[in-house]
Amino acid sequence: MSVLVYIESWEGKFKKNSFEAAQYAAKTAEMMGTEAIGVTLGKLDDDASVLGKHGLKKVVSVKGDDFNQFNNYKAAEALKSVAEKEGADTIIISGTWNGKAVAPVLAVATEAGLITNAVELPSNASPLTVKRSVFSSKGLVEYSTEAEKRIISFIPNSMGVTEGEGQAEISEASVSAGDVPQSEVTEVDRVKGKILLPEAERVVSGGRGMKGPDNWGMLEELADVLDAATACSKPVSDMGWRPHTEHVGQTGIAINPNLYVAVGISGAIQHLAGVSSSNTIVVINNDAEAPFFKAADYGIVGDAFEVVPKLTAALRNFKENN
Repeated sequence: MSVLVYIESWEGKFKKNSFEAAQYAAKTAEMMGTEAIGVTLGKLDDDASVLGKHGLKKVVSVKGDDFNQFNNYKAAEALKSVAEKEGADTIIISGTWNGKAVAPVLAVATEAGLITNAVELPSNASPLTVKRSVFSSKGLVEYSTEAEKRIISFIPNSMGVTEGEGQAEISEASVSAGDVPQSEVTEVDRVKGKILLPEAERVVSGGRGMKGPDNWGMLEELADVLDAATACSKPVSDMGWRPHTEHVGQTGIAINPNLYVAVGISGAIQHLAGVSSSNTIVVINNDAEAPFFKAADYGIVGDAFEVVPKLTAALRNFKENN
């Protein structure tokens, strides 16, 4: 039996999540003593053979108008069909917005055991055992399933991406989406000219400690030096200081960057729930008792209006001389 992996693309292009999913599947298959097979859906501009550099020897390309716009039911039907043809008993899905929509539908369609929010590779093949995040990322627990068919959805950025050698063999498959619930995209309101939060490797975020929208320039300068996206806490977006598209937290966007810099944010549990999967958290706050410091990897107790400009200048100087 093989391992199947859903390789997402965005407007025909691969992103980091695509390669991370390929690597997760390849390493899982190696542990199980089998092979990993990738599946792409719809129109693809990028060359899928590049996935060979991330561990896949074979990629099945599912074409057709049914798959040019994302529909989780259609995607699930396609993945189910390919899994049956390839004899796959384990399916890997990245926990992106699309992945979270596909995984439960696919689990029902295939009668598979589903483990979500995985943060590591499986530690055991029989029973399949995976460490996952629980309680809004405040804890970790090992889940096991003895189901004959299994689906693992992992948290993006939990594995990282490395590039090796090789090319994947590409084959095409004709798949019917079947009689599934239909949806139609009538309008797309796209954020332009900045790094999108769900894809950001680094994020600089501000809270009420910034004292007003006119002070956000210094955070944008820090973000520019770090090649980072900008974000904010819920009170900031509620007050209209920043757009709601920048709100991160339990009721906003959940992010998993390599670096999260929180400036003037106390660290309420609702905010932590959306950012605690960040690999490294840096907190800048003038309140030494701010709850965020308990979750931080690095903390600076000080006035943000003094600390941030100095930090930006030091980083800019470092980049110019290295």
